[in-house]
Amino acid sequence: MTDEADAAAEEPTDAEEGAEADAPEAETEEELDRSLIERVAEYDEELAEAVREDRADYEERIEDLEGKLTRKQADFQNFKKRQQKKLEQQQARATESLVEDLLPVRDNLARALEQGEDTDIREGVEGTLRELDSVLADEGVERIEPEPGEEPDPERHEVLMRVESDRPAGTIEELYRPGYEMGEKVIRTAQVTVSEE
Repeated sequence: MTDEADAAAEEPTDAEEGAEADAPEAETEEELDRSLIERVAEYDEELAEAVREDRADYEERIEDLEGKLTRKQADFQNFKKRQQKKLEQQQARATESLVEDLLPVRDNLARALEQGEDTDIREGVEGTLRELDSVLADEGVERIEPEPGEEPDPERHEVLMRVESDRPAGTIEELYRPGYEMGEKVIRTAQVTVSEE
């Protein structure tokens, strides 16, 4: 192909130029409204002025409504943030934290009871332990105390060691420390020994 042929191929034909000239340019809604108002003004200036005022009122109302919508959306987002923060604060003060703090106290009281029966503090310790157990029960706390011979549950039981035993291999031999659960959530696993396999 020659340079002249290339140039001819790139130039638009007369038909294409005519089509481009006939195609209207895309106008915005505002431009169409102004064009219409100008055409009305050619016949009736008073009517055109009334349309202009209506158009201005309409645009002002839209702007006002858009502003109100933006403020309402911002208020709603702020409300959601406040509610989320309030929920997080409530969860932080939830009873679960209290229960976790009380469990070591309960364990210590139980260990104290393992002392000799002639110990002077036994009666007081027993009363304190009963009171503490009552508080825990009122909070919906339940003990996890698997029986010897049961299968260990990794979600509820922590195996401390494997020991020689007459029980079937892989079953619980002895409960070392009880676990606790609250509302179907394990707060602390029970510690157990398991028979060797």
